[in-house]
Amino acid sequence: MDVDNNIQDVDVDMGDFTLNVESDVESGHEPEDMEVINNEEFESLDEGSDQDRERRALIKNLRKEKRCSLRVVHKQSFSVGDKFNSKKELKEAIDLHALESRRNLFFKKNDNVRLRAQCRGVVPVTNKGQVGSQATTSKRKGKELKTQKVTCGWYIHASRSNPESDWFIRTLNQTHTCLQTRKLRACTASLISKKIFDQVEANPDIPLRAIQDHFQKTYQVGVSMDKVFRAKDKARKHITGDYTKQYELLRDYVLELQATNPDTTVKIDVCSEPNPDSPTRQFRRIYVCLGPLKKGFKACLRDLLGFDGAFMKGPFPGQVLSAVGLDPNNGIYPLAYGIVESENTESWKWFLDNLGDDLDLGRNSNFTFISDRQKGLHTAVEQIFPNVEHRYCIRHIHDNMRKRWRQTEYRDHLWRCASATTIPEFEHLMKKFSQYDKEACEWLKQIPPKHWARSHFSVFNGKIEKGRDKPVIGCLEFIREYLMKRICNVMKEMKKAKGPLTPTATDILTARKTVASQYIARWNGGDKYQVTGALQDQHVVDVRNKTCTCRKWELIGIPCRHAIATLNEMSKDPEADLDIYKWVHKVYFLETWKKAYSFKVEPIKGRSMWPKSECPTKLIPPPHRTQVGRPKKNRRQSEGERLSKKQKASQGDGVNAAQEGGSQKPTNDGVQKLSRKHISVTCSKCKNKGHNSRTCKGQGGNQSKK
Repeated sequence: MDVDNNIQDVDVDMGDFTLNVESDVESGHEPEDMEVINNEEFESLDEGSDQDRERRALIKNLRKEKRCSLRVVHKQSFSVGDKFNSKKELKEAIDLHALESRRNLFFKKNDNVRLRAQCRGVVPVTNKGQVGSQATTSKRKGKELKTQKVTCGWYIHASRSNPESDWFIRTLNQTHTCLQTRKLRACTASLISKKIFDQVEANPDIPLRAIQDHFQKTYQVGVSMDKVFRAKDKARKHITGDYTKQYELLRDYVLELQATNPDTTVKIDVCSEPNPDSPTRQFRRIYVCLGPLKKGFKACLRDLLGFDGAFMKGPFPGQVLSAVGLDPNNGIYPLAYGIVESENTESWKWFLDNLGDDLDLGRNSNFTFISDRQKGLHTAVEQIFPNVEHRYCIRHIHDNMRKRWRQTEYRDHLWRCASATTIPEFEHLMKKFSQYDKEACEWLKQIPPKHWARSHFSVFNGKIEKGRDKPVIGCLEFIREYLMKRICNVMKEMKKAKGPLTPTATDILTARKTVASQYIARWNGGDKYQVTGALQDQHVVDVRNKTCTCRKWELIGIPCRHAIATLNEMSKDPEADLDIYKWVHKVYFLETWKKAYSFKVEPIKGRSMWPKSECPTKLIPPPHRTQVGRPKKNRRQSEGERLSKKQKASQGDGVNAAQEGGSQKPTNDGVQKLSRKHISVTCSKCKNKGHNSRTCKGQGGNQSKK
């Protein structure tokens, strides 16, 4: 890690993510009962024959536009002799006609061999009697008027000869004489979902109000917001696949993933079944480590892993566990991920066991693990890898500290202590913290200093947030597609780099060169130099062993300011080797970065082309657990994450502004003032922080009387 704790990552747009794993999706097969025109039979007919004239008349009739009584051409029209494969197809066509013509149709006859639909629209007719009318008398301006309600004459009758044959339209009257309406019985959520399928597929986050306005404007009918909500939910389930059904396809998905990405490890754990002859097994956990990422992580040359967990959404909630490394440009490098039932010691042990097998990690491995003190992770690490160094993310330690001490001064003291690279410096900063607030310092001492680390590995959870409310295969595919796109985006950044170091390493080295000009190095005649700077900053640099007593050179792998000052002093010797890049660890070179991302995540085919699993048992979903309250869509963010980039930039402009927790805020007249946001006020009565004199109740001091 660099001194400023910069985690460089690229943006990946996952807005166009789609997944369709419906079980009835098949391709490459035509219906067996498709009607095919026999061209040879028509060519053999004479031009003047009766059959030829009938054929020409039929084709001419089919080419005519089908208009309703309002002279409007509808997409769904009927004619006598139309064939339908099933009654469901015929009823859907009638409902579609009802939507397009804005009429209320009902099924008067509906059995196994007959289907008759009529229009319920009523046409008021004045002073004229018609067949099927009901006479009523009303008065208008003292005169009696005879008004008759005439029912619409539109109807359709279809039947089939036997239960196995197709349906044919026998009788049809497609003239509507009634008025159109905006309240349609046929406008159900299922029908609306079919009409908005393309919209939801193109934009899964489309607002309900936008769907409602577009549908009402297109078809001129009224739909409620509740009906639009149900329709969107049906369309989304059709696109992403049903939550329960995807567990049955999970083994097929695993076979396809392993076939397209060699050396990929996928393990599925199921709940114990007391009956061994049961045809089903209940899903419990899944672990995925893609082969290309496994090779790329080893090419990064950094024995560092960060672990994090995030909640799953939906009817079968669980936890998404992830293991993330660092690439040569200080960007995250996702390695493995999985879905477990909950975040506990057993699930973390299972995840770490599989990860250790993939990376060949033994109990004596000297890796460094970083986490945010997840439930059960610390115990699992101690049992599986007792010799690794386990560090806690300092950001999460600060989040816990903020529950009691919210002032920015506590954050600054904590960060200075965590940034110390030597034991004397750490003890000196902890002493200053104790002088500021002894209780807070004692609370911090309860966390062993060896577990502190400055990191930000939870950025990966923020990237996959939109995939955590999808079904199991949809969630796994969202993560895989994100990883595939991320590699492409990093490769674009590589083309902009000039080398020989990565962009982040170049920036760090350039900043240290600027500060090193203020230091003076003195040679002892051997391999060591004494480097002196301002504020009694004096250290010893060992050129042969490439070390400095400040330990930043050893910890980071990039020459510190003292080492660069030593190199400037060595430049006076014409025989000295002055290549500064030889003092930089090879992990930061551009070639190492390119090698890490030379392993690509391969795409996979559609569900219809997945290999079929030969496992005799079928996977079923885990137990359904209904979440309490309204389900939350957004990930819970800490206070630091809630600050916008603009606020962070303004707080970092000046040291004084940052220390006081304020930022410059321009007023209407152009005068800049220091914002009082995030500043803890001081009471003028008791001199304590956290409240003002108006709300003072004598906390910690004597309250003065007016």
